[in-house]
Amino acid sequence: MAGIKVIDVNVGVFAENDRIAAEVRAQNEANGTFMINLMASPGAGKTTLLLRTIEALRDEYRIGVMEADIDATVDAERMEQAGVRSIQVHTGGECAMDAAMTQQALREFPTEDLDLLILENVGNLVCPAETDTGATRNVAILSIPEGDDKPLKYPLMFQVCHAVIISKTDTRAYFKFNDEAVVERIHQCNPFAEVFFLSAKTGEGMDAWIDWLRRHLQK
Repeated sequence: MAGIKVIDVNVGVFAENDRIAAEVRAQNEANGTFMINLMASPGAGKTTLLLRTIEALRDEYRIGVMEADIDATVDAERMEQAGVRSIQVHTGGECAMDAAMTQQALREFPTEDLDLLILENVGNLVCPAETDTGATRNVAILSIPEGDDKPLKYPLMFQVCHAVIISKTDTRAYFKFNDEAVVERIHQCNPFAEVFFLSAKTGEGMDAWIDWLRRHLQK
């Protein structure tokens, strides 16, 4: 065994991704574009929240959406129907966007005239948390139906996020969900994460989330 050479290729892979992510951040900062990497499980309500958020901010800010999926154009079509400037990115079977994919997409989707760019990442709580896309801020959505134990099962997702949205609060009557427990578990992963409880369907709690965005966009 002493003669076997071991090469840790992960170091090189992640180092290159981090380098490109830094380039993406620098480019967006130079353009004055605030980029959010929005992550969640399939069905957590990403697209509905996006549409409600854009509705609240579209008269104040120039907004664009980058839709990332393994296949299909369903979400980008919904954005287009809502009059939102968007681009569809297919990840070629990869379960999340990385910095190189983001940089490539930005070549086709310039952000010089955008104040806010939202990347709706591929739906899952594992892969998107593992790779830096170059976003200014990471935001995760956890829906009430998914349960309050997800920060225990997928801690990295909550460690890398600056904000966590607890969505579909209008379904509380149908699911067992402990608000205090989920906040405690999120803060065990990341004591600095801001947590918002809201329903994009009814509008409950949306003001606090929109105010968070406005504060960051005004910096």
